[in-house]
Amino acid sequence: MAHGQETEIINTATDESVGFDKADYVFIFIAAAMVFLMQPGFCLLEMGFSRSKNAINIIMKNACDMSAGAIGFFIVGFSLMFGWSQGGIVGLGNFGFSGDFSGSAAIWSFFLFQLMFAATTVTISSGAMAERTYFPGYLIYATLACAFVYPVLGHWVWGGGASPFGFGEGAGWLAQLGFQDFAGSTVVHAMGGAFALAGILVIGPRRGRFLEDGTERIYAGHNIPLGSLGMFLLFFGWFGFNCGSQLFAGGELGRIGVNTMLAGAGGLISGMFSHWIFKGWADPESAINGSLGGLVSITACCNVVEPWAAIVIGILAGTIVILGQKVILKMKIDDAVGAVPVHLFCGIFGSLCVSLFHESEPFVNLGVQAIGAFVVPVTAFAVIWVVFMIIDKTVGLRASDEAQDLGLDFAEHSANAYPDFVTNEED
Repeated sequence: MAHGQETEIINTATDESVGFDKADYVFIFIAAAMVFLMQPGFCLLEMGFSRSKNAINIIMKNACDMSAGAIGFFIVGFSLMFGWSQGGIVGLGNFGFSGDFSGSAAIWSFFLFQLMFAATTVTISSGAMAERTYFPGYLIYATLACAFVYPVLGHWVWGGGASPFGFGEGAGWLAQLGFQDFAGSTVVHAMGGAFALAGILVIGPRRGRFLEDGTERIYAGHNIPLGSLGMFLLFFGWFGFNCGSQLFAGGELGRIGVNTMLAGAGGLISGMFSHWIFKGWADPESAINGSLGGLVSITACCNVVEPWAAIVIGILAGTIVILGQKVILKMKIDDAVGAVPVHLFCGIFGSLCVSLFHESEPFVNLGVQAIGAFVVPVTAFAVIWVVFMIIDKTVGLRASDEAQDLGLDFAEHSANAYPDFVTNEED
């Protein structure tokens, strides 16, 4: 099953079930609404970490990738992910919910919950590619990724997850091997981080980010308090993300929530102190990204580790984020918000933690966890790299130098986020 535990299959026509009651449907719906708040969380964080002349462009990308992705996931993606499995590779059937599903069937709450996961995966790349992405090209990528790429790769891990709700059946090939990813360290975050890495490699760094001699130029975020608010919204949404993946309102929710909180807290402290050690001050962006790294890492294992382990996982994740940022900067890779270390590196680490820190069977199935943790993002990177290359050679992916200098808000949207203020931004 995609998340949670096995339950009885629901009759979609009458909505009768032995394994679920209506409180569980409400719980799943509320969890989906909480995960939706991660969308404005990403938006505010990316906007605050970027320059003011690109604020509206970031809002538009986050709003439109969610909206276009929602339609694509409804028509095609959900069935590819949760339909009848074809050899554990892809699901098929009931595209666009063409089957006989009553208005009160539990599948609708499950679909909404899964849609929020799909939207989260795709929007991760928005921040990494900020300030130099051609808006139409990005929108094409977001639609294709949400409708086709994410669902097929997600089926490998979570295929058959909708069968208790009367939709499809059959596990994906990684799940058959025993790979576990409770709430998506691999399926959502490592995949989304791989999308982001492919995008920034194809599109290149922001204009002027690295000088000809290799010197790095700092493009500071224009509103760190706004980015901090985004972090708090993301943190709140993560309780829906992780606790909601239980798929029923049971007693296990408490410890899952505690583990989520402790890992995020450990990541924040670790990220802050790691930067402090390297640079000599408590950097807010490092603290914020460290917290997100801890949350990403606990996502796969929040149901199978003890609270002390959640703290350790968060502390390690915060360090991974800071070291990861240093590595990609040395490679002259321009990640505007640090999405690759947070989501790709910590997503892989989190999936390994399922085995490394398992409360009852430590180190069991570590090889299987390693296979899944690397196969999914590597495949996602390869496929989306090709998609980005095709978009770049046809519609276009990189904004012109003139548009970057002017700011994408005005160049692509004829708008200004702060019309009553004059900024001192030079680029």
